[in-house]
Amino acid sequence: QVQLVESGGGPVQAGDSLRLSCTASGRDFYYYAMVWFRQAPGKEREFLAAINWSGRSSFFADSVKGRFTISKDDAKNTVYLQINTLIPEDTAVYYCALRRATWSVRPAEYEYWGQGTQVTVSS
Repeated sequence: QVQLVESGGGPVQAGDSLRLSCTASGRDFYYYAMVWFRQAPGKEREFLAAINWSGRSSFFADSVKGRFTISKDDAKNTVYLQINTLIPEDTAVYYCALRRATWSVRPAEYEYWGQGTQVTVSS
């Protein structure tokens, strides 16, 4: 079974930066799209960023474009989400997801999810 493990979250101050990691295991992920979502208290899961299997193409939600970057390291089976200039509104549980297809902004289209990593931004 595929397992995704997020890490890198924690309590931070506004203006700081974080790099979240998601390490995947259990399958060959050569053709998988890798995606980040987040879910703030009382809100639905929000698409953040996606990267294709090659790592050469990426897409960002309008709400985070310019502050967030996505990358991956195939040797480590890991996808990263760099979050710059954190603001309190970034407080959420951040999830990674995988899909053996082109990326999608719709959470229901992803079969594999991590457990999430909490990011808490204080002002």
